[in-house]
Amino acid sequence: MDPSPTSPDARQGRIALSLGDPAGIGAEVTLKALAALARREGPESWTGSKGPLLVGCRRWLEDTYRSLRAGGEEPLLDPAELELLDLPLGEPVPPGAGGAASGAASFAWLTAATELVQQGHCRSLVTAPIAKHAWHAAGHVYPGQTERLAELAGVAEASMLFTARSPNGGWRLNTLLATTHIPLAAVPAALTPERVEAKLAVLLTFCQRFRPQPRLAVAGLNPHAGEAGQLGREEQDWLIPLLQRWRSRHPEAELLGPLPPDTCWLEAGAAWGGRSGKAAADGYLALYHDQGLIPVKLLAFDQAVNTSLGLPFLRTSPDHGTGFAIAGHGIARGASMAAALETARELG
Repeated sequence: MDPSPTSPDARQGRIALSLGDPAGIGAEVTLKALAALARREGPESWTGSKGPLLVGCRRWLEDTYRSLRAGGEEPLLDPAELELLDLPLGEPVPPGAGGAASGAASFAWLTAATELVQQGHCRSLVTAPIAKHAWHAAGHVYPGQTERLAELAGVAEASMLFTARSPNGGWRLNTLLATTHIPLAAVPAALTPERVEAKLAVLLTFCQRFRPQPRLAVAGLNPHAGEAGQLGREEQDWLIPLLQRWRSRHPEAELLGPLPPDTCWLEAGAAWGGRSGKAAADGYLALYHDQGLIPVKLLAFDQAVNTSLGLPFLRTSPDHGTGFAIAGHGIARGASMAAALETARELG
């Protein structure tokens, strides 16, 4: 079913969902995730006018559905039960063959889904994965979806936070990245005191959704957090003094760090596994991409959700990529997309 432009789509909590790179697994994980959610909570919660408003190509989505049904037994939600803003593909895109055509489509779908939120038709945004190289091939040179969303929203920068609720007791892991998709060699120059302080403010605000006086942990930049300057000077020269000043200005939070990066998430691992979460922080600040994403993906690959903060609306996405190597094989898991949808509904 396709939504009418005059239909009352501006329901509280409605999600716009861009379907990502059509050469990837976006359609597969979306149909699997929605099937799982509909089984768990009832189809009336995740289909029709109460379900997400998808943005993509209807013919491609229906072809994907038929192909997956013919090749596997895992439950899928029939696209006929979903509302979709149909933006047809200009040319066929085979599974796994990401390039200019798929990049142009995923860029257009993301832009249109964002406009649905900005125009009030939806409240929050969920994005299936895109391929940056495909965007670049189509002439859209952005580091990722986050930067495009910041441009559309008219903000200087959005922050990437990964959140996941443990299936073992419900403890929530929250990790914010101070720097995102940049080369490792560029991190020291990008990691200014002003940036770290701004990211701490974002992390504090997010964690106060769940606890008024949260515990925050900051990872060091260098091995052993610099080991008193022997393994790098950043901690001694500015990070430790910055954190001391921040503590004095924010008595409502407990701030730990800079902690040695190789042990910073140990308590989080224990809490995730269902052991006591009292020692774990409510939020972690990682200073570069892989420093934060390695522990997140190790602990919570199928549950973690990429959440964009600093936008005038909530955006979530699954914590995985396009899966070109497995696209069309029917073996992609929908758990992270289901978590992204649940988080958008819970926090949006």
